[in-house]
Amino acid sequence: MTPSLHPSRRAVVTALGAVAAVALPAWPETARAADGTAVGAANGPVLDTHPLTEPSGTHVRDIGGTGVVFQYGAVLPAFDGWRGREPTRDHLSLDKRWRFRFDPADQGLDEGWQSPHHDDRAWGLIDVPAAWDLLNTPGFGSQSAPFGTGTAFADGYAWYRTTVDIPASWRARHVRIAFLAAGYSAEVWLDGTHLGKHEGANSPFALPVSGALRPGRRQTIAVRVFRRASYTDYRASAPQPVTDDHELPYKPVDHWPYAGLTRSAWIEAVPQVTVAKLLVSAADGRLEARAVVENHGDSDFDGRLTLDPGRGSGGRPTGVGVRIAARTAGVVPVVIPLPGAPRWSPASPHTLTARATLTAGGSGGPRVDTLSTVYGVRELTVTEARLRLHGEPLFLKGLNWHEETAAHGRAMTPAEYDRELGHVTALGANFIRNCVYNRHPYVYDWADAHGVLVMDDIDTMWLNTAQEKLQTERYGLARALALTMAWNQHNHPSVILWGLQNESEIDADGAPVYRAWLADLKAAVKSVDLTARPVTWASNTSNDPAFDLADVIGFNEYFGYFYGRDADLGPTLDAVHARYPDKPILITENGTWAIAGTHGAGTTQGTEEWQAESFGAHWAQVTARSAFVAGFTYWVLKDYKERAGYNQDYNGISVMGLLTFAEQRPKLVYDVFRKAAVPGGE
Repeated sequence: MTPSLHPSRRAVVTALGAVAAVALPAWPETARAADGTAVGAANGPVLDTHPLTEPSGTHVRDIGGTGVVFQYGAVLPAFDGWRGREPTRDHLSLDKRWRFRFDPADQGLDEGWQSPHHDDRAWGLIDVPAAWDLLNTPGFGSQSAPFGTGTAFADGYAWYRTTVDIPASWRARHVRIAFLAAGYSAEVWLDGTHLGKHEGANSPFALPVSGALRPGRRQTIAVRVFRRASYTDYRASAPQPVTDDHELPYKPVDHWPYAGLTRSAWIEAVPQVTVAKLLVSAADGRLEARAVVENHGDSDFDGRLTLDPGRGSGGRPTGVGVRIAARTAGVVPVVIPLPGAPRWSPASPHTLTARATLTAGGSGGPRVDTLSTVYGVRELTVTEARLRLHGEPLFLKGLNWHEETAAHGRAMTPAEYDRELGHVTALGANFIRNCVYNRHPYVYDWADAHGVLVMDDIDTMWLNTAQEKLQTERYGLARALALTMAWNQHNHPSVILWGLQNESEIDADGAPVYRAWLADLKAAVKSVDLTARPVTWASNTSNDPAFDLADVIGFNEYFGYFYGRDADLGPTLDAVHARYPDKPILITENGTWAIAGTHGAGTTQGTEEWQAESFGAHWAQVTARSAFVAGFTYWVLKDYKERAGYNQDYNGISVMGLLTFAEQRPKLVYDVFRKAAVPGGE
């Protein structure tokens, strides 16, 4: 439920005589390349180098009671530039063909591949966005193709280069280069000036370019991308895993680590005084907004911010005076009543569009900047062991899914997203779990428009105690990913749960390391979320000693497959409910495997009949307990690629899906899932 931040609109207007603000953090003091040379180049797979803390400087600052996320010395901006254009901003797309070269010996930095003077005419070409895995890997999506060959197994460093003509009109603008994803990590240069480094294969980032920009000239962008090898030898009978305690995930996991600039990129020029982010929360008949305004100029700014709640909201535009000192970021809070605004729900996914307009001087002054965001009126609560939407119990018929296709890997096209996600609605599901990493913004927009609820995850999968301790006490990458997840997806009404981790190790003696790590991640998302969404995670046990920290208890269960019997699920749910009677329970994963076209008895593993009957047995036990079980999330929508040291006989394709990988051909369980009725018709 949305907390009450201001008692009335009048109080909001009165309070804005002085906007809360903080000085912009210093940068690039910490935005240098990691010291040292790459590890292991002479004796095995290359490991990337790491600074003392995660390299983007991600942190949250309290500005007048609002948590604001900073990266690279600036507010982490909205990433709506991938699909929309504000009239006050200029935009240069970087989605095009770039020069490309693998760098297996890590020689590029010493040879000046980042320099604008480097001759790259002999380099190859690659599209952005794309995964270099698909550059030359015949049969990548086939279960019968050989495993371990092609660019899908090219690891270490690779370089991208392109040129852009910078408009002369950008001299008085704040300019940043935005990437929706770069896997696994990326360092960026503009005309040889190092702008910064980013870690995390699936989260967007934006690098300010102020000191390196040369308006009116052609400039060179160079990006060095790194992916750690998963194994020392992919075709060995007993492959040796390659690990890095700093990375997330730190070891091979059972999904494919696609490499390269896998999502869109662009350059954006915004006014020196700009609305960097608009946070909104709509519930209880009103809209609460926080406009985060940055002043990158040398002079104080006096003006007015007007918030329009959007057509169909029933609310009126509200304007307030603002003053933002030079080189600071401020938060402008606005509350607007929304009498009679339509509510967002899976049955009626009504969305609205709010727009913040910043003008100079008093009322009627010249427009300086605008920023829009889509939102929905949605009241989500957790009471009496039930997850409730607008006060009514909510049962989640859900699917885990991986973001990939055989043709494009993680660089999916809109048509591929529509086809893939179309199965969600065709199956009668109302919920998806973005298992173990953030998705392209297209996915959240799609879910908003189609009334599909979302649990969002980060890359914290299969950590052990040492990595949990390192992340909490020093490196902070897990915290950065949690912060940016909650910040970037904040306004989406479809997102109802923050997922903190998947199947990570639990230390003994009360789990002090594990609990401290989860508490840190929970505090991160709560620090920026105005809507106070529930937190959960996909535990590997129903006896997790940190469940008291969760708002919704989540665990993965594979009774009748990895352990026990199918019938053990019901008593396990009863036992968890007895320990935590006020908390709803969510099955975050359950499923089995079947090789498409393999048929036989429902007791024979690997047959389509066994997969279908196993689902039915688990679904029945869950739905019989809908008074305290909030839902069931099947593993998994579609067969998926993985590098983990199994399924190599099937070219690294896990066959646990309702659909096959490349063809998306339904198995028997697809129709059984489709027909599975939600308790009470919810």
